[in-house]
Amino acid sequence: VQLQASGGGLVQAGGSLTLSCTASGRTLSNYLTGWFRQVPGQEREFLASISRSGTYMDYGESAVGRFFIRRTDAKNTVILEMNSLQPEDTAVYYCGVQSTFDINYTARDGFGSWGQGTQVTVSS
Repeated sequence: VQLQASGGGLVQAGGSLTLSCTASGRTLSNYLTGWFRQVPGQEREFLASISRSGTYMDYGESAVGRFFIRRTDAKNTVILEMNSLQPEDTAVYYCGVQSTFDINYTARDGFGSWGQGTQVTVSS
């Protein structure tokens, strides 16, 4: 699966951004989909995942209450809405997928097909 993350940019502290994850030539709802971020020199951090059905979501500690993941199947896209951004949210954001037969399954690891990511920079 070839994924493309987009929507990153520069935002002031307290602002919001909406990231999009699209898949080329594949139906994204056939995969468990997740968002992660990575700061140079650090491990990739789990942010959120959404089941194939779109019914179940899981959030990492950094994302709870601020970030929201959803599917827009009509556009074959998974969205990450990010609010109350802070300078520590500065990172490259990636989406990844995981094959599963269970349409309601979520996970925090086991993802792949990362793509290039999108840079998010939050200024103070």
